[in-house]
Amino acid sequence: MSYTIVEEKEFRYVDVGEGQPLVLLHGLFGALSNWQGVIDKFKENYRVFIPILPLYSLPLLNTNVPNLAKYVDKILKFKGIENAVLIGNSLGGHVSLLYIINHAPKYCGLVLTGSSGLYENGMGGSYPKRGSYDYIKNKTEETFFNPETATKELVDEVFDIVNDRNKIIRVLAMSKSAIRQNLSQELNVINQPTLLIWGKNDIVTPPEVCEEFHKLIPQSEIAWVDRCGHAPMMEYPDLFNDILADWLTKKGL
Repeated sequence: MSYTIVEEKEFRYVDVGEGQPLVLLHGLFGALSNWQGVIDKFKENYRVFIPILPLYSLPLLNTNVPNLAKYVDKILKFKGIENAVLIGNSLGGHVSLLYIINHAPKYCGLVLTGSSGLYENGMGGSYPKRGSYDYIKNKTEETFFNPETATKELVDEVFDIVNDRNKIIRVLAMSKSAIRQNLSQELNVINQPTLLIWGKNDIVTPPEVCEEFHKLIPQSEIAWVDRCGHAPMMEYPDLFNDILADWLTKKGL
């Protein structure tokens, strides 16, 4: 099932369901489709809200992680969303963390999966062969444990991004910003329940990154996903949803 992207003022978002808000933040090469299974599972009992991050529309000098966090703050205030559970993959996890640290919002839980913010083996800086479809296909497949997760549609999306000069310049700028924004000294201020759903075979943000997050975020716990890469919600959507649902229930959310 596809969902309508609403355009309102300067914002673009998907907003389905009612109840406790779940705010889903996608990664640097991410898209709405990355969260399809989560939307389908939780829209019956939760308000599922996905801001479309302005990765390619910010001025180049403002293309950085702090400005994405400011964007999230603005859109959530605009939509009156408080006491949300933030769920972020890759760059989306990094944005969630910086949003919490800098904007002190009302939120009641945090879920990170393959999050940057400490270390990442970023894809953005490793694309010298912009014109080679096979090269992009191989690099995209490496993101997952099962290369078949990289569908032709997904590879086409990444290929189009990498071969669009405006977009790839911003991808590189955002990747450099993510590297600069190391949050190791600031994570101790996060005192809300935090779930780390992590692929044991993630080569972008390896398992040691998850363990470091666990050490630095006081109320955090880990749920490992075996034979899984950087995006558990895509490789194992049913398992991801079961882990998330059990944790939300356990925390009374």
